[in-house]
Amino acid sequence: MKKLICMVLVSMLAVPAAFAQDRYIADKLFTYMHSGPSNQFRIIGSIDAGDKIKLLTSNKETGYSQILDGKGRKGWVESRFITRQESMAVRLPKLEKELSEVKEKLANARNNADSEKAGLVDSLEVRNQQISELEQNYSDISSQLTASQTEVRELRARLDTQKEDLLLKYFMYGGGVAGGGLLFGLILPHIIPRRKKSPSGWA
Repeated sequence: MKKLICMVLVSMLAVPAAFAQDRYIADKLFTYMHSGPSNQFRIIGSIDAGDKIKLLTSNKETGYSQILDGKGRKGWVESRFITRQESMAVRLPKLEKELSEVKEKLANARNNADSEKAGLVDSLEVRNQQISELEQNYSDISSQLTASQTEVRELRARLDTQKEDLLLKYFMYGGGVAGGGLLFGLILPHIIPRRKKSPSGWA
C-alpha cells in the first residue's frame, strides 16, 4: 500500500514537469518568486527579465503561475509577467545580427549593381567610340569616292578632248597630203617639158 501511495505521489510530481512549457519573463527589471500562488507567500528569490523558464501550472484565481527557472528553482510569479515571446534581451542580438546580414547583403547588391553599371557604361563608351570611328571612316571613304569620281570625269573629258584633237590632226594631215598631191599634180606637167614629135611620128 505504501508503495502504491509513493508511486502516485511521484507520478503527481512528475506530471507538471512533463507538461512544462517554455516561457520567458517579460521585459521588466526583475520579479519576485514566491513560495505559493500569491504575494502572501514568502519571497524565495527573484528572477531577471528575459530569463527562460518552464511553466508548470497556473492559478487563474490569484493570477500566479508556478515556474521552474534556469537554476532549477520552483516558485510562483505573477502570470502577467510571463510571455510566450522571447524578451528583447534575447531578441535584440538576433535582430541586430539579422540587420547586419541584411545590410551586408544590401551592400553587396549595391556593389554588384555599381559594378554592372560601370561595366555597361564602359561598354557603351566603347561602342560609341566604335560607331564614331565607323562614321569617320565612312566619311573619309565618301570623300575619297567623290574625289575619285571627279577625277574620273576629268580624265574622261580630257580623253575626249585628246580624241577630238587627234582626229582634227589626222584630218588636217590627210587634207594637207591630198592638197599637196593635187597641187603637185597640177604643177608637175608644167615643170616637165613635153617631147616634140618627129615628122615621122616617132619621138
